[in-house]
Amino acid sequence: MNVDDNAVKKFVSKKPSWLKKTLILNNYNIELVESLLSNLNLNTVCQSAKCPNIFECFGNKTATFMILGNICTRNCLFCAVEHGIPEKLDKNEPDNVALAVKNLNLKYVVLTSVTRDDLPDGGAEHFAKTVSKIKKLTPHVKIECLIPDFKKSFKNLDILLNEQVDVLNHNIETIKYNYKKIRPLASYEKSLEILKYTKDKKPNILTKSGFMLGLGENENEIKELLVDLRNVNCDIVTIGQYLSPSSSNYLVEKYYTQEEFDYFKALAENLGFKYVVSGIFVRSSYKASNIFSDADKF
Repeated sequence: MNVDDNAVKKFVSKKPSWLKKTLILNNYNIELVESLLSNLNLNTVCQSAKCPNIFECFGNKTATFMILGNICTRNCLFCAVEHGIPEKLDKNEPDNVALAVKNLNLKYVVLTSVTRDDLPDGGAEHFAKTVSKIKKLTPHVKIECLIPDFKKSFKNLDILLNEQVDVLNHNIETIKYNYKKIRPLASYEKSLEILKYTKDKKPNILTKSGFMLGLGENENEIKELLVDLRNVNCDIVTIGQYLSPSSSNYLVEKYYTQEEFDYFKALAENLGFKYVVSGIFVRSSYKASNIFSDADKF
């Protein structure tokens, strides 16, 4: 199959018909989750990043908790999360996340965060405390940590890896060529090293990464990215369509069909990933518990 590389040469203004998503929503659960988050002063990436799956997930009484506040010290051009000068850490946040996990009766939880380059450890200790509090209150819960690069420090990463993490997720986000223009403060190579270091140090932890299509990549660059992830023994990969959250963010250069997503899924599976999720509305933490259950069988 040939992906139309010429289609990425110009920005796309009109959304295709296949981007429409029909859902049967559980409004009671949505209101319950929103109320709980508000009462405990918690943030979710679902809300802050304007995820298209938010009401489906809230309706199923799940959410991806975003710790370390809701203001990021970086400004990746694809991201809807507010950037600027962060507020002081909420010392009650780890306990409140643990309470939310217990009240929602979750068996699997995804923790993520903004990037906090203002903190000496990049927020690693706060991340670790949150994992510890969850495990103390609900020992049976499996925990996936979708992390920033912790100031590109393995020493900081070790703080988190010393806790009971079941999945370490660090998103590569896009092809290597796009980093300078879209993720100027991040490092493609360091992201790969984070995944490799985790797998080498803690082989029993599943490693996971995700990236978006629609940011100007071509087929060969996508293949190169998948090969790079497998070369660091990444277990799970998620591939989704980039949707520009606002006119001030990077614009979509191509909308991929589900057929194209299926093509890249097959390619990734042939490379040896334990589990691959590839689709228009796929996001890194979407239905993460199902992904973990299937990948953990290997």
